[in-house]
Amino acid sequence: MTNNDIFRRLRYAFDLKDPAIVTIFKLADIDVSQEQVTAWLKKDDDEAFKSMRDKDLAGFLNGFISHKRGKREGPAPTPEVQLSNNLVFQKLRIALNLQADDILALFEREGLPISAHELSAFFRKPSHKNYRECKDQILRTFLMALQHRHRPTPPGA
Repeated sequence: MTNNDIFRRLRYAFDLKDPAIVTIFKLADIDVSQEQVTAWLKKDDDEAFKSMRDKDLAGFLNGFISHKRGKREGPAPTPEVQLSNNLVFQKLRIALNLQADDILALFEREGLPISAHELSAFFRKPSHKNYRECKDQILRTFLMALQHRHRPTPPGA
């Protein structure tokens, strides 16, 4: 999954408007313009499309954690220069204060049940022997589950 795709899905799932996104970036001490946000949200084949760097998405996710859980004392965390699906998954878990049972239930509802051991392997350090890389399908399913949870389809739609 591309950073832009993850960003678009989060924006839709949580019904975030452009000014709210700019505010979320500010919570991570990052200044972005509404024009930048709009360019990141464009379709890949649009002329005005801009690719979102790992550092930009990491900054957004850090701000999203502050937005959902409250800003911590002290300086904002430095956005990672290199971002993996595992790190995106971890940051969303922290932002939404999700426990393992909550995440397992989300996957179950999406028809992709995973075990608790499999889930915990995604959140381990890469150097750990039981670390497992989070593939695009797992992250995509998780984002879809969040969308269904936070922005359910109205009956009859």
